[in-house]
Amino acid sequence: MSARNPGMPLDLEWVSKVRVNTQAVLKRAQQIQGRNKNKKQWQAAWLLRAVTCIDLTTLAGDDTPGNVHRLCMKATQPVRYDLLKSMDMQDKGVTTAAVCVYPSRVADAVKSLKAANSSLPVASVATGFPAGQTSLKTRLEEVRMAVEDGAMEIDIVINRTLALTGQWEAMYEEVCQFREACGEAHMKSILAIGELGTYTNVYKASLVAMMAGSDFIKTSTGKESVNATYPVAIVMVRAIRDYFLKTGHKVGFKPAGGIRTAKESLVWLTLMKEELGDEWLSPRLFRLGASSLLADIERQIYHHVTGRYAAYHQMPMA
Repeated sequence: MSARNPGMPLDLEWVSKVRVNTQAVLKRAQQIQGRNKNKKQWQAAWLLRAVTCIDLTTLAGDDTPGNVHRLCMKATQPVRYDLLKSMDMQDKGVTTAAVCVYPSRVADAVKSLKAANSSLPVASVATGFPAGQTSLKTRLEEVRMAVEDGAMEIDIVINRTLALTGQWEAMYEEVCQFREACGEAHMKSILAIGELGTYTNVYKASLVAMMAGSDFIKTSTGKESVNATYPVAIVMVRAIRDYFLKTGHKVGFKPAGGIRTAKESLVWLTLMKEELGDEWLSPRLFRLGASSLLADIERQIYHHVTGRYAAYHQMPMA
């Protein structure tokens, strides 16, 4: 993952001056969606790049050690060996970027990956995911427990109430405490953009989360009615760019929720390349939070190799 973002003192003057031009954002998002015309021969390479940026996720009430184990095995071998061999990529170490689970399943994931001799990081959601409506003490303890169990990345949720009511100092203080509780683990801050109201609020929340030391900012929990959208992404990555220009610190971006098709993953890569540059095209600074996306990417790769589409049952989870 990228070098840690050390954060900075809260700059309320910068935050208060923010105004987002909604029409310009929507126009830019449309441009990027229309821009994605990868030549056929490059498409498979782009899709493999997308695979390496996926945080392969299971966040269900019926998660068991068994399905977490299957998820981990799929993460270590996300694309069928015969398909990789056809592209001469079988020995390039293609894996997903991480696996992402609930705190109570971290130990299962760590155990499965260790048994498979894999150094793939385990990411855990925390801080009262998805609503973030538990006490601060409980949310901090959840972070510490996930780290103790072996999570190397923590996806925290911000307190949307603080963002909606403009209590930026209080939000900054909370996120700083989460960052401290993470210790050596990297921290991704979920803004839950579907619950922030305006693009200006999204930009302000992005800035405050980065000032408080977030290594990544993430769109959504995947549990809101509105998740990762391209206009919101434009707003968030422009905040990342402005923060980098002002501080010299690179913060990563993670869209999550509702990303299901290979075609969408290519639009996300195009957006990152055009808005932030090639450096943000690696798992160090870009992640795709997804559970069903990988199956569609693998089907598209199968089509690239064989010229025909596979049935979904030919691309099992593990």
